[in-house]
Amino acid sequence: SLMLAKAKEEWEQEIVDKQSEKERYLAERITPLHTSGLSLSQLQDLCRELHEKVEIVDEERYDIEAKCNHNTREIKDLKIKVLDLRGKFKRPPLRRVRVSADAMLRALLGSKHKVSMDLRANLKSVKKEDTEKERPVEVGDWRKNVEAMSGMEGRKKMFDAAKSPTGQ
Repeated sequence: SLMLAKAKEEWEQEIVDKQSEKERYLAERITPLHTSGLSLSQLQDLCRELHEKVEIVDEERYDIEAKCNHNTREIKDLKIKVLDLRGKFKRPPLRRVRVSADAMLRALLGSKHKVSMDLRANLKSVKKEDTEKERPVEVGDWRKNVEAMSGMEGRKKMFDAAKSPTGQ
């Protein structure tokens, strides 16, 4: 909860910082309009200038948007082509190639490789007896017939079952 509170504080501070940065940037770029004391013709000229600037910005925005849409369409087409190419060609199954360590090092290093390595010599030998000892003893399900075997009746059933091997 402390981490969430700290993250929330930092997030709110980041929002405030972005807002102040935006206001500072707009204050630098946009000069305040002084319309008081202007005649009708001067106001009309000012409106025409502003309208021309808005048209220029709109044209740039439209061009950028068109380029972005064109690029996204092109990316989408290329993705479809890649998927089509993947589906048409079957990849051959890879075959396992048995190469010794010496041959691999010769292939990588060329004639520089002169030391022979026997990797099998470093392997640990395991005795068959050790593996048999480590096998866990199979344990039956202890939950099976817990209720049936509980109390004296369960012991009697076990005793009766041991007496008659064919059942009842």
